[in-house]
Amino acid sequence: MRILHLSDTHLERTDAPNARGVNAHDSLRLMLAELRHMQGVDAIVVTGDLADDGAVEAYTAVRELFGEFARRLGEVPVFYTTGNHDEREAFAKVLGSGHPEPGRVLESTQGERAAVSVVAGWRFVTLDSLVPGKVHGQLGAAQLDWLRDVLATPSPHGTVLAFHHPPIALDNPLQLIFGLRDPADLAAAIRGTDVRVVLTGHFHAQLFGLLESVPVWVTPGVVNRIDLTTAPGTERAVRGASASLVELGGPSSPLFHTFHARDPRAHETVYELDAERVRSFVERHG
Repeated sequence: MRILHLSDTHLERTDAPNARGVNAHDSLRLMLAELRHMQGVDAIVVTGDLADDGAVEAYTAVRELFGEFARRLGEVPVFYTTGNHDEREAFAKVLGSGHPEPGRVLESTQGERAAVSVVAGWRFVTLDSLVPGKVHGQLGAAQLDWLRDVLATPSPHGTVLAFHHPPIALDNPLQLIFGLRDPADLAAAIRGTDVRVVLTGHFHAQLFGLLESVPVWVTPGVVNRIDLTTAPGTERAVRGASASLVELGGPSSPLFHTFHARDPRAHETVYELDAERVRSFVERHG
């Protein structure tokens, strides 16, 4: 199973530069153009923050750009999840459950949406970690109960779990408040199941760790990436679209590889937060 994993496209309602001078549509087009020679891809997973402002027009552009790319690769299925910038109703209006043809869907009373599909014996489960108006993520009790029920029956080759907010983090003040709250609850839900990998985004930086002995991969963002070489307590975002290839089922599984688009303006600063601004942000959202 070869999965192209992308995240954090942050498309705007218009195909134009945003307030920071970055055209998110161009970043995604460039990344997909760089990946045009990929072969043997079985699925594409996009883990949230598809739209920057939750606009229907942005989701329509996401569907069209990824749809055209998937057709060139041979009608590869594309799976989408929500992120903290997404808006559930607009997402569902354009992308439905986030699956081409889900075999099973959850629509909770809190509005969370989760879905299941099977590709070549691999089960793809997308969850909804969006907490409206917040930067952190949460998987509610109803969603975790639904997940336990889904995982009670093993899939022939195993399960790929995808959502936006990572259940792991570096010792970084923003990652620690941006991530998934109560990751131990998710760990308990997947304990002893056939989950082979957890795919997430949100941090705009690549990161690998374990949750209940299950590999967790955080793919860097498409719209920009976070440069972790800055002084402790500060943050800098730079230009440069990225994506990942995840290979499952082989003798060295799982394998992860990161791609970086050849942007002539790569590494230019998009924004910087000094220690005072980071501290203020943590105090407001922690």
